[in-house]
Amino acid sequence: MAGGPRRPPGPPEGGPQPARPEGPPPPGPRREAPRAQQPPAVQQPEPDEPQAAPRTKRRRAPVVLAALFLLGVVVAGGAYTYLTWFSVPDYEGAGTGDVVIEIEEGDSTRRIGVVLAENGVVAAPESFVRAAEDDERIRSVQPGFYQMRRQMSGAAAVAMLLDPASRVGQLDVRGGVQLDDTRAPDGTVAPGVLSLISQASCARIDGQESCVSVDELRTAMMETDPAELGVPEWALENVSAAEPARRLEGLIVPGRYDVPPGAPAVEVLRGLLATSGERLEASGLVAGAQSIGSTPYEVLTIASLVEKEAINPDMPKVARVIYNRLGAGRRLELDSMVNYPLDLQALRTTAEDRARPGPYNSYQVAGLPPTPIAAAGREAIAAALNPEPGPWLYFVRCQTDGTSCFAETLEEHNANVRAARQNGAF
Repeated sequence: MAGGPRRPPGPPEGGPQPARPEGPPPPGPRREAPRAQQPPAVQQPEPDEPQAAPRTKRRRAPVVLAALFLLGVVVAGGAYTYLTWFSVPDYEGAGTGDVVIEIEEGDSTRRIGVVLAENGVVAAPESFVRAAEDDERIRSVQPGFYQMRRQMSGAAAVAMLLDPASRVGQLDVRGGVQLDDTRAPDGTVAPGVLSLISQASCARIDGQESCVSVDELRTAMMETDPAELGVPEWALENVSAAEPARRLEGLIVPGRYDVPPGAPAVEVLRGLLATSGERLEASGLVAGAQSIGSTPYEVLTIASLVEKEAINPDMPKVARVIYNRLGAGRRLELDSMVNYPLDLQALRTTAEDRARPGPYNSYQVAGLPPTPIAAAGREAIAAALNPEPGPWLYFVRCQTDGTSCFAETLEEHNANVRAARQNGAF
């Protein structure tokens, strides 16, 4: 191609050509290409205007408030922790004086601390809780009454509460125990229910040992209306008709009880009868007696005879002998009945004792005694409600372990008696 000058871009040939100015353009306003339209600039407020940075502060305000709230919680929690664990009022030492407190079923460590504080044992519940938190034995504390002191340190209160010697008011009634003390042929005396209650009621109160006496308990039993004492309704008629000194025999069944130290005799007996009544109800005595056409008091009386005469495996058979003899109109001829009013614990009776007249002499009087003769346990009550079927009319202890031999005829019975003597059973 030719190397001439290139034609500048412009309209097609043939049209008028604009004059091409020589040299620089003349001075004057400079025209620029049109620009995209911009939104009007936001006018910034002056520093002294009240709307300074409003959106930023509105967003920060909740954050600041939340932070302040969280800080307050932390400070309050720290203050509570300090006041609770580092600034708890606490006495010093082992304390002075005497006070008896009661721990009830289900009480937590905290609740025990409250009871102690309310009774003046510790300065505050927290002092006890803090001292007990690292001692797992505190969980083994049982409901009941405890001998404590006033103004004890939390640690001293924990130690004393865990000491078995501090437990007071414990009563343990075993099967076969009578209301009154009994003596064995060798002169040994076994405490009866009244003596056991008296012993359980003892505690130090105002610096002195205090117990409800056997005489106070006996007077309360004899002179207080049975209904006021809380005798079960099903037993009221028989109890009211019984000799006053024996009217509560058999109504305090075997088991463990809590006796409130310092309480008067009537209150003590009322509490024991209430607990025992619940246990008798739970044993099925009332419902079971109705199902066999008897009364609860009659079944309880038969159970007391079974308790005194037999070891557990033989109880259903002994109960059957009693029912068979009652059904035949025969005297029971039980040595335990003869010995009962004599307060004597012996396997055998003497001819003189068998000749003594009285409602408990089963060699002279047919039928059941007017009251139970001892505390009957659950096994004896169960045997009285469900005796083992059989024709037996006699039994005798024939082994040294207490096992009895049973017979239908007197001849068989006499043979069992001879074997018992040979075995050294009595």
